[in-house]
Parts: sequence; structure tokens; C-alpha cells
Amino acid sequence: MKKLMVASGIAMLLALPASSFAADVDPNIGQYQQTSGVSGNLNSVGSDTLNNLMTFWAEGFKAIYPNVNVQIEGKESATAPPALTEGVAQIGPMSRPMKSDEASGFEAKYGYKPTMIRVAIDNLAVYVNKDNPVTNLTLEEVDGIFSNTFKQGGDDIRHWGGVLGVKPGWTNKPIAIYGRNSASGTYAFFKEKALKKGDYKSTVKEQPGSSAVVQAVASDLGGIGYSGIGYITSGVKAVKVNGVGPSMENAISGKYPLSRFLVVYVNKKPGEALDPLTLEFVKFMISKQGQELVVKDGYYPLTAKLIEEELSKLQ
Repeated sequence: MKKLMVASGIAMLLALPASSFAADVDPNIGQYQQTSGVSGNLNSVGSDTLNNLMTFWAEGFKAIYPNVNVQIEGKESATAPPALTEGVAQIGPMSRPMKSDEASGFEAKYGYKPTMIRVAIDNLAVYVNKDNPVTNLTLEEVDGIFSNTFKQGGDDIRHWGGVLGVKPGWTNKPIAIYGRNSASGTYAFFKEKALKKGDYKSTVKEQPGSSAVVQAVASDLGGIGYSGIGYITSGVKAVKVNGVGPSMENAISGKYPLSRFLVVYVNKKPGEALDPLTLEFVKFMISKQGQELVVKDGYYPLTAKLIEEELSKLQ
């Protein structure tokens, strides 16, 4: 993954009106148009980060096609490639790109690579308890808190007193670290970007999902964790990283260092169309209605230009 997965679309994003910086849906995105011949069962297996959003999309799609049944299974990104390869799912949501061995397993069976469709923009947030006085952490400090290899150049930090600017009374308060397990795409992304591919500390308390990380931090005054921006609650706050807060504008500019695309993978044979059900569901996700649901779930919508690129992959 590049410094910012969103980087490939940065120039296009910057050409948009300022309203898109406030996570407004690009007015140039087309409305989804209902079509005939759409029926059957659609299965989605993959990212927990995308679980709520996939549910929103499924509900919106079913409102248009009442006879369609959509099943959503949200665990970790690592579950998407085998489900897609084995034909258990038509949609594989992931919060990171497939690894080479995951894609090669698919290609070995089908003779071509799976198709990746970008569906939303996320800022992976570093959360602390709402009563924690810390408002900013450098990447060196984040690495010092979460890792034992310190590849960002920082030092080992185990108490809040090791963070610059912490208020009196917090000096000796232990830091409780919450994260995901190794099958999670969010785990892998944070490891690559925040820890520079370093190792996590053994004291990280692994949680079963994105929401569980945020809930754990909300209930632990000394807690810290990472999760998608769409999972923020009133019990936590997303701190700035290197002085930059997680926002649409900062994702677009590349200033926020932990921004990424959320994606889905589909099994599309080159030169052939997707089956009507999968095709229409993907088109719905990146339509105006679908991107409005992205905003509803707390993530950031794609632009019309990026959606044009994604639609071209379906032809």
C-alpha cells in the first residue's frame, strides 16, 4: 500500500468543490437506476470495518429489489479472499488490498485476478478515552505505545507520562492498549503505516471487532486503540496524529497519515460481465444513494471521477 491509498486519486479529489471536504456527496455522482432481471441470493464475507456499511447497502438494495436476499458476514479482511476463491461469496469487503498470496490463490483457480472496487474512504483513527487530556500524538509516540520494535525512531512508552504535554496526575497512569488480531485488515494497515511494519507489543489486548476496540477504550480511562473513523462514539475521541486530525479534507490532501480506501473484491472474468445481481449491487454501492449511506455510516464518499474509474472496471 502506498503512503496513502487515496493518493492515486488525490489530484482528482483536489479539483472538487470545497463542499466535498465536509464529506458531502459529490453532486456529479449518478442516481442508481433500477433494472429488470435482478434476483437471487448475494453473499458478502469479509471485513468487520465494513460490516455496518455493508448492512446499510444491503438494506438499501433490498428496498429496491424486495425479492433479493443479501447475507452479510463481517469478521476480518482475511476471510474475504478464500470466500471469494471458493465461491462462498460474490462480494469480498476488505479494509486493505489483497496480499500477493491471497490474490495468487484466486488466480491459480480461475486464471485471472479478482477485481478490486474502491467503495469509500476511511481515516484509521487513534482513539483515547474521552476524559484523557491527550489531543495529539506523533507517529513516533504511537509506535512507542503500540510496538516493541520502534521503527518510527521513538522510545518505549508504557505510561501516559511518556507522552509530551500530558497533564499532571497522568504521569504514572499505565497505558492500556487495544487492537485487532492478525487476520484483520485494520491490524495489517496499522502495522504497516503506524509501526513501519514493526511488531506489536505482546500487551496489546486483541478485540474481536472494530466496535469492540472503541468500546474497550471508552470503558478504560487509560485506554488507547485504533479503529475506522466510522466507529467513533461519544465515549472516545480521535486524537490528531502528527498534529493533523482525521477528516475528509486531510484524507484528500494526504496530510493525515493513516488514510485508506475501503474496498470490495468481486470475481469478474476479463471480457465478461458480472452476473446481474452482483453487478447491480456494486453499482448501487457507488451510486449517489450508496455514497449517501457511506456518509451516514461516518466514512467519506468517493468522488464522481473515482466512481467513473471503478465503473470502468465492471465493463
